Amino acid sequence: MTAGPWPHERIPMPAATDVQPFPAGFRTEDIQTNGTTLYVRVGGQGPAVMLLHGYGETGDMWASLAADLAHDHTIVVPDLRGMGLSARPASGYDKKTQGQDVAGVLDALGIERVDLVTHDIGNMVGYAFAAQYPDRVTRFALMDAPLPGIGPWEEMLKSPLLWHFRFGGPDMERLVAGRERIYLDRFWNEFSADPKSFGEAAREHYAKLYEQPGAMHAGFSQFAAFDQDAIDNLVFLAKGELTMPVLAVGGEKSFGPTMAVVMRAAATDVKEVVIAGSGHWLMEEQPAATVAAVRAFLDKQH
Repeated sequence: MTAGPWPHERIPMPAATDVQPFPAGFRTEDIQTNGTTLYVRVGGQGPAVMLLHGYGETGDMWASLAADLAHDHTIVVPDLRGMGLSARPASGYDKKTQGQDVAGVLDALGIERVDLVTHDIGNMVGYAFAAQYPDRVTRFALMDAPLPGIGPWEEMLKSPLLWHFRFGGPDMERLVAGRERIYLDRFWNEFSADPKSFGEAAREHYAKLYEQPGAMHAGFSQFAAFDQDAIDNLVFLAKGELTMPVLAVGGEKSFGPTMAVVMRAAATDVKEVVIAGSGHWLMEEQPAATVAAVRAFLDKQH
């Protein structure tokens, strides 16, 4: 499998009964930013909120939160570089660059400041954006994933559950070619409190997206950039901790209170929330509790 760049290809998505659509009135745009093109959903009205997804999913994961927030917020939901329906360039998967992708999307939409809600690799992109453009982030909610180089990062790398952080390269891509669903099922099963909470239709939906030409290569590139991300994050941190209000959300059966431990190493104003009965996939496993926690944080006056 070659390294790309891969064209901005689209494939028909099958109907998926448990993949919630975005509310009526949302539009989609292909936004050119920072040398690539991101697929972006936009809807609602009011102060802006950007939602950033992680690995094993796309921006589609945020539909129920978008539905709740769109009544009084403008919602911006990109697919990250190389993922979902965004273009898959050959490079730029370090999170510093992807933070600049985010800034470019907001510039294209004429949005100066946002509340930021992120999950998994989205946490890493969101942190890189907030660290580079702190005046553009009013509040920052992060869900259930570490930040390279920050807090207990080195200890986390020793966990056998995180072997995929070092899994990549041409031979590994050949091993998963045509077996993307097997690889992805491992994440959905092992990182959930109950694998049944991540439904079959959702698995089919995301597997089809990750089966696109170059999609697995781009996913592996997100992980391969972690060493550079750690270097960049330490430089960001040396310039000062984040000062905007931060909500650190962990699933009880996954990161739990460790999400707050990570963020207290990087920010000065951190509130901790642990979602009971949830593993890593908070929006699938405990959507009502997760949406309520985010809504309460965004509504709070500071």
